[in-house]
Formats: sequence, structure tokens, C-alpha cells
Amino acid sequence: MALGSGQLSLGDIAGEYGGSAPHALSEYYSKGNAPGSGEIQVHADFQGTSNYIPMQASGGSVATSGDYKIHTFTSSGTFSVSSAASGSADATVDYIIVAGGGGGGTSTGGGAGAGGMLVSTFEASATNYTITIGGGGSGSGNGSNSSAGSHTATGGGGGSTGSSTGSGGSGSGGSRNWTNGAGIPAGSGISGQGNNGGAGGPNNNQGGGGGKGAVGQARSAQQGGGYGGVGSVGSPWNSTYYAGGGGGAGTSYGSAVGSGGNGGGGTGSMTSRTGNPEFAIAGTSGTSGATNTGGGSGGRSPASNSGTTNGGSGIVKLRWKFQN
Repeated sequence: MALGSGQLSLGDIAGEYGGSAPHALSEYYSKGNAPGSGEIQVHADFQGTSNYIPMQASGGSVATSGDYKIHTFTSSGTFSVSSAASGSADATVDYIIVAGGGGGGTSTGGGAGAGGMLVSTFEASATNYTITIGGGGSGSGNGSNSSAGSHTATGGGGGSTGSSTGSGGSGSGGSRNWTNGAGIPAGSGISGQGNNGGAGGPNNNQGGGGGKGAVGQARSAQQGGGYGGVGSVGSPWNSTYYAGGGGGAGTSYGSAVGSGGNGGGGTGSMTSRTGNPEFAIAGTSGTSGATNTGGGSGGRSPASNSGTTNGGSGIVKLRWKFQN
């Protein structure tokens, strides 16, 4: 808190600027408005001054919330700290980093995994921090990593290739092997970043992809597509759900499709089967993960014309205190 405009004592100055007892005015050269040497005038040099010198930073889209600045990056860029915090100011930067979600797969598949989500802090110095926003995966591809400086979130696991599922920040849902009918285990998530996909198996059971807040829904006995795991807001200072809800699984035989989890997860596609012998035709196409959420894509059906869906791209949010 700034020193007042009334009568000041050496004790008042020491209370604001610190120092070692017994105090002497010489401790406070270059503090407040005091010169670096020579005569110090208590009132003229210290009235209205403060030892709170916040950092100065730029980059991304900047908003003010109370005593804080929030920088949002929806594309890659630079968080530039032009001057570090000093005195009693806080150098802490809160961050939310969300990687790209996984693609919806190239065969019968569970929902794709959401991009990994990291929530923590770092102490900022006067330097430039590279911000990388990961893109969503395409086909059976994993999403790309997002990072802020040295802190990296891992892309979400891509949907089924027909013989395997994807692991990543969150894992994709388990499904059926379209070649031999056996079950394919769900992909794994990374602890602290996301969750596993939901279990699936033979007989057209496709699990939902994992999200930051929950494992994807498991499916069995021709239940169809599982729901994608819910995402997360990550921190009380953020209100938007991200990392979201690995996409709901594609399905067959008219069973219900799985919807994406809250946080940008896509909905699975619907497949019908007809003919003698049977063959798969597309019923409804799935949806991609939402842009800048890290949402996993909806699982793809086995039908060749069911389309390809992509994971949602990631996002980075940084928050720091600019005033008391």
C-alpha cells in the first residue's frame, strides 16, 4: 500500500520498503522518489510512493478482471514480460494450457481423447515466453501439444484405426476390431492432464473418449456409443469448460450415438447396416471437437462415406496481478 500524504516517519518508510533495524535514511537511496545519493527529503521523496512495482507484460488478447490481467492465446505467439515484478509485487503467473484434441478415427471407433490440460503457476522474469497452440488431430491422429514456455500439455489420443486406439493427454474410447471382431482396449490418458477412454469391445460397443474431468463412458452388449468424459474449468478464475469431453463414440446397428462431453467434445457418427451380405452405410455424420477447447472428435463409423472429423485446437490462458 502506498505511503500517505501526511506526516511520515522513518518507521513508516521502513514499513513500506523494509530494511534492517536500526534504520537509517541511507538504506533508502533510490527508493520511492529518493535520489541515489546525497540528501533525502522524507516527505518530498516518499509521500504517495509504494514498494509495489508490478510486472509489465503483453501478448495475446488481454482482459482485466479485478486486480488481474488475463492473456488468452488462441493461436501461437509470445507472452512478453518487459519488466519483472519488484518490491512487494507478485511475480506469479497462473496458467491454463490445453492441447489439441484427437481426431475421430478411420474405422469403427470410440470417441477421441481430449487434449491434455495443465493448471498451475510459474514465476515470471523479464523475458519472452513462447506460446504454442496445438492443432486438433485428423483421422486417427493425436492432437498436437500446446505449451507456455517450458510447460507442455500433451495432445489427445486419436480415434480407432480399426486395430488400435490412441493414448495421449486423454485416451480414446475402446472399440471393435473391424477385421476380426475382437475388442480393442481404450487409450490411456496422462495423470494430471486427462483421463482414459471408456472401455468398448466386440459387438459394436464403442467407449467415449476421456476428458480432463472424467473417464469416457464404457459400453457393452450393443449399447452403442459412450458419452465423452466431461472437461474442466481448471481453476476458480476461469469459467469456461475445456479439454473437453472426448468425443462420443460412433456406433452401428442403429444404437444410440454418444454425445461429446462438456468442454468441446464432438458427437459420434451413426451407422446403419443393410444388404445381404450386410454392409455399412452412413446414417449421420459425427462432429469435430470445438475450436480452441481441446475437445476430442466424435468417433467415426465404419461407413466409407461417414466423413472425417477433427479434434478441437487448444488454448492457453495466463493470469497475473497488476495491482493491490
